Amino acid sequence: MKAHTKETQTTMTPEKAVQFLQEGNERFQNNLKANRNLLEQVNDTSDGQFPFATILSCIDSRVSAELVFDQGLGDIFSVRIAGNFVNEDILGSMEFACKLAGTKLIVVLGHTSCGAIKGACDHAEMGNLTKLIEKITPAVNAVTTPEDEGSRNSKNLEFVNEVSKKNVELTIDRIHAESPILSEMEKAGEIKIVGAMYDINTGKVDFY
Repeated sequence: MKAHTKETQTTMTPEKAVQFLQEGNERFQNNLKANRNLLEQVNDTSDGQFPFATILSCIDSRVSAELVFDQGLGDIFSVRIAGNFVNEDILGSMEFACKLAGTKLIVVLGHTSCGAIKGACDHAEMGNLTKLIEKITPAVNAVTTPEDEGSRNSKNLEFVNEVSKKNVELTIDRIHAESPILSEMEKAGEIKIVGAMYDINTGKVDFY
């Protein structure tokens, strides 16, 4: 499989970009890989890059976007931060990726059993991590069940995973609210902004 070129990127649609990622994840789940020569892709991308998607995911070592979607060099922009939320710098990076570099899709990828989400559920405090967790707290508060405080913590994985999903949704809301550039591009049909969840037990990504 060759690296993406200006021509292949131009013909890519947001819908096709989702399909490419879904097909890559199917290969990953079946322990298959597209036939690609990475050193050849190094050479092919030495004069420029034409990725088709931008993926915001967690720093979790089990959730490498390039691996779980079976993508090669020059295929995707990968933005990683614990808890996969956005800030001014990340929004700027996404605006660069879509408006200037031509990607057709933004995926906010959460995952099950997320450590950052668990920390937010437990209201953990430790150095700079405290401020990071505060950015995830709105998702914790937005999940209203269970009401019993004794069940609203990291020991309740069902709750943790629901908070992870809600965090993805709230992150997409923030992208729409805080980036007029990306919001307008989506309204014009130039890009799509979608959420997804990766299951660390199966390797499966569900888009929603």
